Amino acid sequence: MSRKCYFTGKKTRAGRQIARKGKAKYLGGVGRKTTGITKRKFKPNIQRVRAVVDGKVVRIQVSAKAIRMGLVTKPEKRDWKAETKVVDGTT
Repeated sequence: MSRKCYFTGKKTRAGRQIARKGKAKYLGGVGRKTTGITKRKFKPNIQRVRAVVDGKVVRIQVSAKAIRMGLVTKPEKRDWKAETKVVDGTT
């Protein structure tokens, strides 16, 4: 399954990291120089949650931002209790 938000469509994006050296001119230096550019990835904060979609409870991948914005409707808590085991009248 791809790393993509069900509601916002956020997904992994490409980018780069720039390494620099030197001192800025406004601080009295001769300027900053680029020494290297490295490819990197920006990954969204994807969470796997149970949510109500079209009246059904399903597991979907959503971004943390979608959860904070209230786009995810969580299902109600189940009122489930464990069964007590009874053995034919003997204790």
